[in-house]
Amino acid sequence: MKQVVKRAVLGSLLVLGSLGMSTAVLAVEKEKVVIQVSQNDAAAWNLALNNAKNIQKDIGADKVDIEVVAFGPGLEMLKLESEVANRIGEMVDSGVKVVACQNTMRNRKVEPADINPKAGFVPSGVVEIMRRQQQGYAYLRP
Repeated sequence: MKQVVKRAVLGSLLVLGSLGMSTAVLAVEKEKVVIQVSQNDAAAWNLALNNAKNIQKDIGADKVDIEVVAFGPGLEMLKLESEVANRIGEMVDSGVKVVACQNTMRNRKVEPADINPKAGFVPSGVVEIMRRQQQGYAYLRP
């Protein structure tokens, strides 16, 4: 009889422990969103950056991972002389990841030195978005 009680108590503790652990894991998981910008248009970029800022404000910057992926014509706004360069820098400083597509850079003959120094690089913007969606990121194209 003692053995049965011990097993029942041990089983209950294991179940409770695993429930507590999964709750802890869920509590620390962040929201995730990937934002596509593929237009050479300051208004489109400002909309994307406003969306990122509003997401951080509404959810909490520490509770969300945001990545902005620029490819095609959208790469132009990641250049140093872009009219949204300062805003991109501010958003990166606030925790938003901004990346440039190296396929587009190669096709348009854009060097890394031409890109905003706050931006990162990915081999393929489209593949980056695809992989982020597979990882559970929400997709947004403003």
